[in-house]
Parts: sequence; C-alpha cells; structure tokens
Amino acid sequence: MATHPDIDIAPYIDHSLLSPTATSHQVEQWCDEADRFRFATVCIHPCYVRQAVELLHNKKPKVSTVIGFPTGATTSTVKLYEAQEAAENGATELDVVINLGLLKMGQVDALHKEIAEICESTGLTVKAILEMSLLTESEKRLAAELCMDAGVSFLKTSTGWTGGATVADIRLLKELTQDRVGIKASGGIRTIDQALELIVSGATRLGTSQGPDLLRQRDTLGKEG
Repeated sequence: MATHPDIDIAPYIDHSLLSPTATSHQVEQWCDEADRFRFATVCIHPCYVRQAVELLHNKKPKVSTVIGFPTGATTSTVKLYEAQEAAENGATELDVVINLGLLKMGQVDALHKEIAEICESTGLTVKAILEMSLLTESEKRLAAELCMDAGVSFLKTSTGWTGGATVADIRLLKELTQDRVGIKASGGIRTIDQALELIVSGATRLGTSQGPDLLRQRDTLGKEG
C-alpha cells in the first residue's frame, strides 16, 4: 500500500500516446485529458506534433515528442533533423533515444556529440532515453554522465518497449544526478502505488499512458484512507 497518497501526481505526468497504431482521434482525446487533469505534457509521435500544439494552444500542458524512437539507431543527421522539425512544429520537449550501440562500443565522443547537437540546435527541454534494462550498471553511469554533460534536462529510464521503470534505477539516477537534471520514470507504470514509489525514490516526471486511471486509483485510495 502506498504511504504517500497525498502527493498530487498529475503535474508529474507526461500523458503518453506512443502506440504504433495511434490515431489523430486519440491525440485529440489525450490532449483533452491532459488539459482536464493538468498533466505536464502530452507525449506523442512527431507526425502529431502540430495537431497537439493547436489543441493545447494557451493551455497548461506542453507538447513533447520522441526522437529516434524506439531504437535510437537512426543516424545523427536524421535525429538532428527530426528534432529540428519537431521544434519548428511547436514541440517544447524532446524525448531522445540514445544510440545504445555507440555506448556499448565505447564511442563516447560520437554519442556525446549527437546529444549535444540536438540540445544546442533546438534549445528545448531534452530528455535522454537510456533504455536502462539493456545496460550494465557501469554503462548506466557512463550514459548518465555523458548525457548530462551534453546538456540534457532529464534522464529517462526507458522507451517502454524494452523493460520499464524500476525503483532501483530511479535511485541510481538520483544518486548520479545530484538534482542537476530531472529524472523521468517510464514504462509499465500502471498503479498508483508504483507511481508514488517512483516519485518518492526521485522521479520528477512519469511517462505513462495510464494517467487518468492513476488519478482514479488515487481518489479511491484517498476515500479508503
């Protein structure tokens, strides 16, 4: 049972719609829910950025999108263009999948350059997706330091396509960041207990498609309390 039901989780949530079959009708629904519940952002595919920006004009939630999603293995040139186009279309936050192959091959300069160029070129809030379930602890530490040095605003645990957020990884990122950047927990967050535990462990943003349901669970928990 969660011990912190008084935490308002809504401002932590990136209301995510990243299914391959996502439609413009669903984007409209997600934006409506983000506005109604006052979530931090909607996180949608790049092809829907303009629609989401129009729907959320003059409203509290921001628009975030994914870059190099979900593998991170497109070229640096393609990632940079994708990020620049998203910025031009009105996105204010970019969730960028790092190139795990470069990391595992020890090509740290190339990895650093790729992320730094996106940060510098767009000037937006960049969240580096580390896909931590595929990394050793030393690789997690190296990736975190490289991305922070490159100028990211957040470190994000995962795409949700391979593994998900764990309390252990959030605690590790909390130790590594020392509050220099935000921490986004993403992948498999389906219960209010999970959400609260991740926040208490250090997460400053939650990526989930289950935001409205989490709030319903919170309300039920509050009534039971």
